[in-house]
Amino acid sequence: MEKTDLTKEDKVYYSAGLLPQLVKIPQKNFLAIEGKGDPSSTHYAEHLQALYSVAYSIKFHTKKQLRDFVVPKLESLLWFDTKKYSGLDAVQTPLMVPRTEWQWKLLIQLPGFVTKNDIDVVKEAVWQKKQTSLVKQVVGFQYEEGTAIQILHVGPFSEEPRSLEKIMAFAVEHNLQKAGEHHEIYLSDFRKTLPEKLKTILREPVKAT
Repeated sequence: MEKTDLTKEDKVYYSAGLLPQLVKIPQKNFLAIEGKGDPSSTHYAEHLQALYSVAYSIKFHTKKQLRDFVVPKLESLLWFDTKKYSGLDAVQTPLMVPRTEWQWKLLIQLPGFVTKNDIDVVKEAVWQKKQTSLVKQVVGFQYEEGTAIQILHVGPFSEEPRSLEKIMAFAVEHNLQKAGEHHEIYLSDFRKTLPEKLKTILREPVKAT
């Protein structure tokens, strides 16, 4: 049985260079769960567990129908109350925002053959088995990022500002401005990888000024 592996098949989406570049990302289908708070907290971990529980259950569900796939990399959209922190340096502001105030939408991309009915059936089955309310917060999500600047960040999350500075310099040079939530794609498993070896795609949707 053929197995879909989006990470290998969609190289434009899952690859980036060490220098900023413009990409155009079409609409994609995801599983998603939304929350707020410190990404190192139990609260975040519980949301992550609920998302993966549904993702792998969908994989096993479709595999029985001879439609197998590799569960892709974890991603997230991240944002905070920009009005509260207006007037501050755009690169340094994320470091000044308490981690408890970050809002996030955790994402796992799905192959096109996964239907809403597949998601609904699997969610109900997982709910019946685990009786975890967070499972019901997992939803199908369509997202068209459009034009974005991206870069590959190698190293700890705490050092992302050095990569964001490169993105912002690129935006200024090309007369572009932010047009959506900050997007991260985790090419490494941050639960198992040393911080200095982490690889993360940073992506910022933009539009012409």
